[in-house]
Amino acid sequence: MNGIRLLSFVAVICLAFSASGQQTGQVPANKGQRIRVVHSLELRLVQELENAIQVLRGKVELRQDSVFMYCDSARIENETLLSAFRNVLIQQGDSLQIFADQLIYDGTTRLAILEGNVVLINAGQQLFTESLEYDLNTRIARYFTGATLISDSLQLSSRRGFYLAETQEVFFRDSVRVVDPRFSLKSDSLKYFVPSRTVGLLGPTLLATDSSKIYCEGGYYETLTEKALFTGNAQYQKGSQTATADSISFDNRNKSYELVGNARVVDSTRRAEADFIRYDEAGDQIYLKGNAHFREDAQDIRGEEIRYDSKNKTYSTRGRSLISDPPQLLEADSVDFSETAALGRAQGNVIWRDTSDQYTILCAQADYDRSRDYLKASGGLPGRPELISMLEGDSLFLSADTLLVTRQDSSAGDTARTMQAIGQVRMYKSNFQALCDSMAYNGQDSTFALFGSPVIWSDTSQFTADTIILYLREGKIQQIKLLNNGFILIAGQGGFFDQIKGRNIVAHFTDSKLQRMDASGNAEVIYYAKDSDGAFIGVNQTSCSEMIIRMANNQIQRITFLAQPTAKLLPMGQTDHEALKLKGFKLIQEGRPLRREDIYVHSQ
Repeated sequence: MNGIRLLSFVAVICLAFSASGQQTGQVPANKGQRIRVVHSLELRLVQELENAIQVLRGKVELRQDSVFMYCDSARIENETLLSAFRNVLIQQGDSLQIFADQLIYDGTTRLAILEGNVVLINAGQQLFTESLEYDLNTRIARYFTGATLISDSLQLSSRRGFYLAETQEVFFRDSVRVVDPRFSLKSDSLKYFVPSRTVGLLGPTLLATDSSKIYCEGGYYETLTEKALFTGNAQYQKGSQTATADSISFDNRNKSYELVGNARVVDSTRRAEADFIRYDEAGDQIYLKGNAHFREDAQDIRGEEIRYDSKNKTYSTRGRSLISDPPQLLEADSVDFSETAALGRAQGNVIWRDTSDQYTILCAQADYDRSRDYLKASGGLPGRPELISMLEGDSLFLSADTLLVTRQDSSAGDTARTMQAIGQVRMYKSNFQALCDSMAYNGQDSTFALFGSPVIWSDTSQFTADTIILYLREGKIQQIKLLNNGFILIAGQGGFFDQIKGRNIVAHFTDSKLQRMDASGNAEVIYYAKDSDGAFIGVNQTSCSEMIIRMANNQIQRITFLAQPTAKLLPMGQTDHEALKLKGFKLIQEGRPLRREDIYVHSQ
């Protein structure tokens, strides 16, 4: 017995001084499975039934292939099953180290179970946990009782997860938390890619900064570039502003984000919707594309593309656009507007509607000055703008080379629309047509003033003068004033014309029917009198400085003279009807618009 004890003591002393670099143990192991003792201050061999046990203490250093393990004490069974205690360290390759209080390692399966104050270090990253399972074949570490990864200023933690040392990817599961000076994050599941410092979002996630919150169910966040993509019911909130989309891309450094698919941004005063939205938070600029819709206060903008610069108060649209700014409605292929300059331009198939004054303008280009509430319309179907308004319950169509519309304040404090039509003005209504060189409309007293060889046709009547003023009341013609060289022709049976001439003539209408004409200043009348059966009696030729002509069924019924008249009745068969035509007689047919399309025809 003393001899056996002496041999055992000698073996321990020898190993204490020369274990480094020596093979120990008596049971051989398969290549790649055997755990070699590189160094230990004390080694004791124990045989337990068929198992050879190595017990090591003090600065233990072990090795299996290229893997090194260190601890204060260890127990190795059959050179393949290791139990290590205190100050445990596994080192695999140049970059991976795992520290723990205890280790159980199976050299055959190369599976390590580490317990107590576990720290995995790889490429500068540190994973802290109380229990870790590490497979040295696959280089995958797993934890099930909670862990925290520290990567630069970033801390990631979860209840469960696994670490891929080869690719430096970490998968976090269950109660995931990410803390960074710039943001905090909660999630069901995420992946962290160490080389690019990218957080991959794999489940419902809430990311919060000092001023904003983001919810999503997928995507990624690049912590180095501070760029992110949020997918799956993505939602963004900052103050009163919220944003939702199929996906949201975020660039924190440039303070901008992009929304793709069912995109929507809403705040206390604005609402934006489109297939795609890009928002520059720093510049407060928003770009919308695809079924774009932007609303701010009462203004509503729709188009294929919309750019809105809130800081500089400008917006532009491309593609067929509809802008509602009550009481104005605008449609065009493109619109550019500056709120600061109060100037805008609409181009391409422009439709401008005013719902309060009930008119519409069709043109190729409309220039708008909001400070003056001024609109200039030019171009159109054949190069001319068109105005459509209601008159006597029927549509009135007007065309000119240029249309100018503005709003003016009255002395009573009211505002009213005024309008100018310049260049070859043409007007068409089913029972009313007009031509002139220029026209002005004043909404305060509902008057049309026609200048430059004006002519008006109403049913069978023709009105001409140097200037014609048309007065409306409740949307119906009340008066037509012919100023200077007034002349009225009324076509009758047999190609004969009743004629009223005077320096000034005022024609009065009731329910769109000509009822009375007041002629003054060398007034003259030629009219064909008829009996009760409608047969001609003769031609009445009358001159008077002032007279009142009464009408019925568009025929002269009687005349009231306000001064001494000169009158005679000429027989029909003994009268030279051509000679009865008063000076200035001119039947104008050429250029008369007989249908809406005729208002576009230019005179030669």
